Amino acid sequence: MLWHKGSVLSEPHTADQLAQAALAHVTSGMLVGLGAGRTAARGLRALADRVREENLDIKCVAASEGTEQLAKELGLTVAEFASVEQIDLLIDGADEVDTQMRVMKGSRGAMTRERILAWASQRRIFMVNADKATDKIGTHTPLPVAVMAFGLTSTRRGIRELGLRGVCRRQMDGDFFITDNGNLVIDIELSGSEDLSVLAGQLNDLPGVIDHGLFLNEADLILVDRGGEIEVLERE
Repeated sequence: MLWHKGSVLSEPHTADQLAQAALAHVTSGMLVGLGAGRTAARGLRALADRVREENLDIKCVAASEGTEQLAKELGLTVAEFASVEQIDLLIDGADEVDTQMRVMKGSRGAMTRERILAWASQRRIFMVNADKATDKIGTHTPLPVAVMAFGLTSTRRGIRELGLRGVCRRQMDGDFFITDNGNLVIDIELSGSEDLSVLAGQLNDLPGVIDHGLFLNEADLILVDRGGEIEVLERE
């Protein structure tokens, strides 16, 4: 078995309990990777509080321009990732997680940068609320796929030939959603019958696909906020 399940009983419950559980793994001198989205922002704010209160020597790298801006506003030191070889710890959120420690990401369109941060990190922690924990990822949220605008129609044909259907993500004003890397996102509805490992490989092989939201082996630790306690999934 690749993982084991347990739970950490909480102190009196607070809104930041999930972030505090993740930050328990942070020590002074670390370079910390930060994901995108609201849950990652919770961890970011809690990290800034701890750095300030304990005078920790922490540097950060961010998966999105929004996260980087927030980190700077909170007084954290942000390193230029282009000059970084390795990250000590990644703290990130997720759209879905399952009991096999597979993670779905991409609701913020930052999955390409998030995957690079995960690949460069020695240890990776994902935080979610209980409503994002499921038996199999992809059953409640669509699979985001980042694609180049160049060759979009042929890339969509390749996706259809895999038996998949999806729509290009748009913003509220009707314009296409554009990622920080200048890519489009196709949100694909899964049936639940897919072999996710096979599907990830098939998408990786499509030339127009830049990345996708299937993070099947990245998680070392998943923390699930279940109100009165934090449930832990940990890869052995």
